[in-house]
Amino acid sequence: MTATMTRQALAKRIAEVAVLRGEFTLRSGRKSDYYIDKYLFTTQPDILAELGKMLAERVPSGTTRLAGAELGGIPLVSAASMASGLPCVFVRNAKKDYGTAKQLEGELQVGDKVVIVEDVATTGGQAIEAAKVITDAGAAVVKIIATIDRQEGARENIEGAGYVFEALFTVGDLGIER
Repeated sequence: MTATMTRQALAKRIAEVAVLRGEFTLRSGRKSDYYIDKYLFTTQPDILAELGKMLAERVPSGTTRLAGAELGGIPLVSAASMASGLPCVFVRNAKKDYGTAKQLEGELQVGDKVVIVEDVATTGGQAIEAAKVITDAGAAVVKIIATIDRQEGARENIEGAGYVFEALFTVGDLGIER
């Protein structure tokens, strides 16, 4: 068992492994001179374990389930589930066209109070789409927690859609000047 990292040490560790410089096109279609590669930090056990603890600490009481969107949110919601003891569901980008043909994997009950765990939020589009799938299934989204907020409209869009938004880190916390 490793000791808990400070928030600052965790931000530094994420920046060291996952902040890439160059020319990138983001999911939103925007161009950027840096990219935060979520797979580079969510595949590191020390970072993932610490993020799971941090996410679990921010889950409001009364929450019955956690959710993560395909693909980047899956390791994060799994770590938060283990740290909090709450079950989780996975939200696919689209219904699969084979087997059970589900868009939600795992068990979600009507009336569940759900916290969505997001990886890197730029405009908040994927989190809002996941929230719609969850609410369409009869559950309530009580909060959306992003690991990193790029501060490019996610908070405004998510809150504008009627959801509570929180981020563990901003790009500034990772030493990225905008």
